Amino acid sequence: MADNISFSERVRLGVQKALIKLAHETAEKNGTLVVKINGEIKEVAAKELLSTLPKE
Repeated sequence: MADNISFSERVRLGVQKALIKLAHETAEKNGTLVVKINGEIKEVAAKELLSTLPKE
């Protein structure tokens, strides 16, 4: 990573990458994830969630 990126931005990017990896691994197992959408807690199929995430 570039040296001019702040520590907090590096942490945010790392967490984002980890969550995307979790979604991919869970989707491979046809699993679900618990997410908060518009203040409501929902259980969502990981494959469905992946379709809403930005591509890397």
